[in-house]
Amino acid sequence: MRAFAAFLMMIVLAVVAPAPTPARAAPGANFQNPVVGTPNSADPWLGYYNGSYYYTATTWTGRIYIRKSATLAGLRTAAETTVFTMSQPNAVSNMWAPSMHLLDGPNGQRWYLYYSAGPAACCGGQRQHVLESAGTDPMGPYTYKGALVLMPNNGWSIDGSVLTVAGVNYFVFSAFNNNSGFENGGLQSLFISRLTNPWTPAALGTIISEPTYAWEKVGNPVNEGPYPLQRGGRTFLTYSASYCGTPDYKIGSLELTGANPLARGSWTKTATPLFQRSDSNGVYGPAHHTFFKSPDGTEDWIVYHANDAASQGCGTTRTSRAQRISWNADGTPDLGVPVSNATVLAGPSGESGNPGAVTVQRLQSYNFPDRFVRHSNFAVRIDPSVSPALDARFRVVPGLADTSAISFESVNFPGHYLRHSNYVLRLDPNPGTATFRQDATFRQTAGLADASWQSFQSYNFPDRYIRHSNYELRMDPITTTSARSDATFRRTS
Repeated sequence: MRAFAAFLMMIVLAVVAPAPTPARAAPGANFQNPVVGTPNSADPWLGYYNGSYYYTATTWTGRIYIRKSATLAGLRTAAETTVFTMSQPNAVSNMWAPSMHLLDGPNGQRWYLYYSAGPAACCGGQRQHVLESAGTDPMGPYTYKGALVLMPNNGWSIDGSVLTVAGVNYFVFSAFNNNSGFENGGLQSLFISRLTNPWTPAALGTIISEPTYAWEKVGNPVNEGPYPLQRGGRTFLTYSASYCGTPDYKIGSLELTGANPLARGSWTKTATPLFQRSDSNGVYGPAHHTFFKSPDGTEDWIVYHANDAASQGCGTTRTSRAQRISWNADGTPDLGVPVSNATVLAGPSGESGNPGAVTVQRLQSYNFPDRFVRHSNFAVRIDPSVSPALDARFRVVPGLADTSAISFESVNFPGHYLRHSNYVLRLDPNPGTATFRQDATFRQTAGLADASWQSFQSYNFPDRYIRHSNYELRMDPITTTSARSDATFRRTS
């Protein structure tokens, strides 16, 4: 529970900070995490609207800031603009988890900025509040619309966002299932209430999820930070689980499988986490998050906060990171593995300098047509009946070393590419070096065994081609009929 850790921050951060000095946003499509660094970078919200990215996050103070940039990479140095300074009774400090939504309200379409806040003495006074923009500019100006009364006796509530189902807006948030307040413990759970307008709940919240699995109870039993993710007519509600002060803070998921979003029985919880720590990548406690679309609308992305060390906890060490997500064949989200800060990621599709609508394909073997190129524990081979199916799907992008050639980026491991090392193919993260770019670049040619298929020539060893040998992929000179068949593939959907 964020509240317990926040108490430790009270003395240092209770004073309202001065407005930061504006900085110029840096251009560029490629980026490395974090997209925004400390101190105002926990519990992030990020969206793309009318040609710009907008970003806001927890400040622990009485001010709310928004950053704006034409590129995702530019958010790191974009100016923090103060859009609201709190002065409401019992809501002057400790701003957490802002969430922005463009909704139709009584005054027409407006941006609504929801946030948790309380008095200077952290943190039992946290309640939900909402601002309304004057027009459709996400930068505002904003006016205060009020506090949302969501629990009996106006009890403790945090981390709210808006879920829209069949044209009806619902407010989803975190509170205690016994309404006893953070200081008395209990199960921090997820609740929902229908909104009659963007600042007025129709009724008190009803519970839809509480921590039941062991992975939701590390440190303390917690479900918080709910945020919707919708695709193909299906509605998912992802959330943060376990105590934010542990490295095991992670992301879980519910799916709306019934007709009534207000009924707990309409929601089905996924039994395993969707996203969690990666010690090998140096990412700990990756959780509180939101989702956004790429500029061309073809990709789904997650923005989340995480720590660089297991001991860093639930304060201002957390930074905001972003990466592309993917979708399983059964229509469920695959959030992947949090990438290392050393991995170079291509910016979202359609962003300035990036191609739109990147092709996603499989590579079928010519002489073993039931087998497809896939990665498994970062080794690369050809297998039949690949599971999970995403291990055999790649984004075919302009070559990292030469845009007239091609590179193959993993769908479910963003920033990881097929590359050769000692003539053996692997799936490795892009460290941004010239050698890696060359090792991960290939020239497509007519198939060596069949001109209607394709073969892939090494960029930096042009006498060698991708081929399979004992089902494993490597780079070899091709001198025999058998080798020509081994080095021939078909790009297919």
